[in-house]
Amino acid sequence: MIPNEETSGRKKEIEGKLKQEEEMLTFIKESLDKSDQLTNNMVSILSSFESRLMKLENSIIPVHKQTETLQRLQENVDSTLSCLDHVISYYHVATETERVIREGPSGRLEEYLSCIAKIQKAVEYFQDNNPDSPELNRVKSLFERGKESLDAEFRNLLQRHSKSVPPILILDLIGTDEEIEGQEEGILEHLPESILVDIIRISQWLVEFGRNQDFMNVYYQIRSSQLDRSIKGLKEHFRKNSSSSGVPYSPAVQNKKKDTPTKKPAKRPGKEDVLDLEIDTYIYCISAFVRLAQSEYQLLMDIIPEHHQKKTFDSLIQETLDNLMLEGENIVLAARKANSRHDFTSVLSIFPILRHLKLLKPEFDKVLQGTAASTKNKLPNLINSIETTGAKALEDFADSIKNDPDKENSMSKDGTVHELTSNAILFLQQLLEFQETAGAMLASQESSSTASSYSTEFSRRLLSTYICKVLGNLQLKLLSKSKMYEDLALGAIFLHNNYNYILKSLEKSELMQLVSVTQKSPDSLYREHIEQQIQTYQRSWLKVIDYVSDKNMPALQGAKLKDKERQVIKERFKGFNEGMEEICKIQKSWAIPDKKQRERIRQAQKTIVQEAYGAFLQKYGTGVSFTKNPDKYIKYSVEQVGDMIERLFDTSA
Repeated sequence: MIPNEETSGRKKEIEGKLKQEEEMLTFIKESLDKSDQLTNNMVSILSSFESRLMKLENSIIPVHKQTETLQRLQENVDSTLSCLDHVISYYHVATETERVIREGPSGRLEEYLSCIAKIQKAVEYFQDNNPDSPELNRVKSLFERGKESLDAEFRNLLQRHSKSVPPILILDLIGTDEEIEGQEEGILEHLPESILVDIIRISQWLVEFGRNQDFMNVYYQIRSSQLDRSIKGLKEHFRKNSSSSGVPYSPAVQNKKKDTPTKKPAKRPGKEDVLDLEIDTYIYCISAFVRLAQSEYQLLMDIIPEHHQKKTFDSLIQETLDNLMLEGENIVLAARKANSRHDFTSVLSIFPILRHLKLLKPEFDKVLQGTAASTKNKLPNLINSIETTGAKALEDFADSIKNDPDKENSMSKDGTVHELTSNAILFLQQLLEFQETAGAMLASQESSSTASSYSTEFSRRLLSTYICKVLGNLQLKLLSKSKMYEDLALGAIFLHNNYNYILKSLEKSELMQLVSVTQKSPDSLYREHIEQQIQTYQRSWLKVIDYVSDKNMPALQGAKLKDKERQVIKERFKGFNEGMEEICKIQKSWAIPDKKQRERIRQAQKTIVQEAYGAFLQKYGTGVSFTKNPDKYIKYSVEQVGDMIERLFDTSA
């Protein structure tokens, strides 16, 4: 029975679940029916909405298209009106700008340039759109007139405000080179700032729109004139102040560096002072040119288009540079003429110029960078011309000493230093101020490759060789001149004085060091020559001393002398007295300017003569009776003989 109950219960449970499922199925079906009904309603609504929307669209699109057309028409009308206004404005340009163009740009440059711009646009419009219009000719004419006015304004501003640089400013610019080292070059204000701005503005317009280069020619001509006037003003400044104490500083002195002299040569008087002034002035002008040219280039860079700057600068400096080079060549020509006259001291005037030009050449080359080759070569050509002239003058000077004529009237009566010697030494001493210059001058004439390989040392050796050559020629010529004296002793005194003068001059200057570069112990050599001449001079006393020597004297065997013996002693004393009187009379008028040498020669001779005379006097004068009248033969004591010799070489005694 129990199983049946379970089956029954199970059946009821399944039936219950089945009933629930049926109810759920019924609910779902009802829901689906409702959903289908709602969907159909929505579709119906949407279909109605779509129908209405299509009707609206069909109504709006024609209106929109009509509005768009109207807007386009409005824009076309506005554009047309704007174009008409723009076109009409070109027809009014000539009238609006004519007064401004007629009155010119002075004082209102920007307004003027604005008018020119309007005219230029009008020209372009008529050329493109109405080339036959009379308005084109009118605006073209205005544009040309405006361009001419700008050209004229450029010239006027430049002419009116360009001033030559005052000499004092130039001297300051030259004199403070070391102080302004590292600063920007070209510190001069050539034009007022406001004027410079206008000039630059005009040049820019002329370059861009003027389409001609005339203003560049105007620029270099005006600035060239001012540069030339600045240099001439500096020259005039030196002329006016030449009578005063001179210039406060000199570029030639300032830039000596290694070329420093030990001693300033003696000032040359008269006409040579004028030459000195000319040389100093030229040196200043060369320095001034470099500084002013640097400054001009700085100014030009702001005004002239870059690709025209070098050519314009080349033209700008040409006249002044040519004038300076011509002056240099004239100085060289004067030096050549002086050389042909054997006026070698005047030839020395080109040495400071050459030294200064060579020191300045690097700056010169830098300034002339980019200029024509002919412009760059002007300074090297002048330097070469000076070097050639100077080197020839040096050689001619050495030859002039060798070939100096032996004239009797040129020989001093007292055997003092010959003018040839003093002139030669003075010339060599003055060369000391230009050691490197003179050495390089000689080296420039050498074809040897050594000249370029060891320039400084090579030049110094060449200069040393040259000085030795001059001194050698001088020594040979002095030997030749000494033979013009009939008295060999006077010839010896002459050579002694000249050799001693040369030695002392060498020792007092750097000449000795220079000679020593190529000649070993030149001082010893000259001292040897001096000693040889002293010995030659002393031989002039042998005849006098022979009278008081024992040579060929009788032997004294007793107090009583034979007549023959007394006569020999008398003749010896008489010969000595006459010989002493004669030689002292002659040699008293001779001269030995060097006090030390004069005393030395006197004392040496005094010792020799006094010793010989003293011994003779003691033996034959006071020791024996050879005469009844001793005062007649023994005229001088030993001391008196010494006093006579002490008065030798003293023209004032």
